[in-house]
Amino acid sequence: MEKQLVLRNVQTVQGTSLDIVVENGRIAAITPANSAQGDKVYDGSGQYVSSGWIDMHVHAVPGLDPYGDEIDEIGVKQGVATIVDAGSCGADRIGELAQDAARAKTNVLAFLNISHIGLERIDELSNLDWIDAERVMEALGSYRDIIVGLKARISRSVVKEQGVEPLRRARKLSLDTSLPLMVHIGSGPPGIEQVISLLEKGDIVTHYLNGKANNLFTPDGNPLPALQEAIARGVHLDVGHGTASFSFRVAEFARRHGIAPNTISSDIYRGNRLNGPVYSLAHVMSKFLLLGYSLNEVIAAVTEAAAVWLGKPELGRIQVGDPAHLTLFTVTEGDIELTDSEGETRIAKRYIEPKGVVVHGSFTAC
Repeated sequence: MEKQLVLRNVQTVQGTSLDIVVENGRIAAITPANSAQGDKVYDGSGQYVSSGWIDMHVHAVPGLDPYGDEIDEIGVKQGVATIVDAGSCGADRIGELAQDAARAKTNVLAFLNISHIGLERIDELSNLDWIDAERVMEALGSYRDIIVGLKARISRSVVKEQGVEPLRRARKLSLDTSLPLMVHIGSGPPGIEQVISLLEKGDIVTHYLNGKANNLFTPDGNPLPALQEAIARGVHLDVGHGTASFSFRVAEFARRHGIAPNTISSDIYRGNRLNGPVYSLAHVMSKFLLLGYSLNEVIAAVTEAAAVWLGKPELGRIQVGDPAHLTLFTVTEGDIELTDSEGETRIAKRYIEPKGVVVHGSFTAC
């Protein structure tokens, strides 16, 4: 029998102190603080516990350049229990990601790039022959256990002269596979209204707070009607910070109009992990504390909201019998520089720091 792990005297974001007992990869008991016994005890005094953080937009294939990284470097080592690779792989390399995932400590899911070459090139939708429906179906047949949706990057540098046609084909693949789309938005053409109009309930628009000219807000800060209509349809708003896709200015426009992110994600890969402006999911989360979102709102956007979208609500809660999918963290008081994708730097007075993560029955300190 696997030894019991006790997370002792940890605190929920709602303020309750408790002990959590983990056994055989599941939450075996939740008891009052400092009351549980176990074979291995982690003293979490002064630390928060939440369900395990989920980063809905990462790039986790180390061999891809520039958009690649090692799974555990952007997963458990940063307090992230589950990462969702956002279309690094098409049908050609999804098996490689699955093999790497099987060896990793981090839980891994993926959006399948509709281009079979994936991010082997950064213009992967510039040739319509690379959108091969048969190859998509073959990949799903082999790797459906990790594939949660389809990814289409619809910006000028990716689609080149193809305009919105790759997204129309993605929509058809979505219908044929019963899988939702994650759609990257950026510079046009195609125009943002044309892109957003093709998204349906359950689809994800990532990079929705980017500051490019083709963004979802008017220059004076009002949401485009197309964005408001998409929200009314049930389109999911994801941050996808990345190197070039998060603007403090646009994020303030969104907050002013009550357009909060459904999920906060990093769009992390080796370059922006080591050199910024992303660094980690926690670093991105801290920017939303700075913007005035509550700790509870920020944590919900990387736990419950992500888990529900994934159809795995058990990953977004802390209940006896559920998988032990947990993150320990602190909120540290002190000045920290936070920089957006446009080079604007602000000073925050507090920031989130991961301390440890439990996933697949194992504890990893950060």
